[in-house]
Amino acid sequence: MRLRVEFTTEPFDLEEAPAHAVAAREVIQKAQLDAVDVGPFGNTAEGEAGEVLQAVSALLRDSLQAGATRVSLQVNVIREGVE
Repeated sequence: MRLRVEFTTEPFDLEEAPAHAVAAREVIQKAQLDAVDVGPFGNTAEGEAGEVLQAVSALLRDSLQAGATRVSLQVNVIREGVE
């Protein structure tokens, strides 16, 4: 099964990326995921279920430890042949 994860961390800082946002992005960029897209207001990645779930666990742990007060997260199953 393949999954797509979308996430943001708060609080926002428009001047520079906060430590919690950097921590979350580093987790996703280091994970064995496909279609990684990181941006200032949202991030997405896709991959096999086990890899995505492992990355989500690390993302939550690392971003909260780095000062996130909120993590918004959505995980969707990618159905083959459907976009």
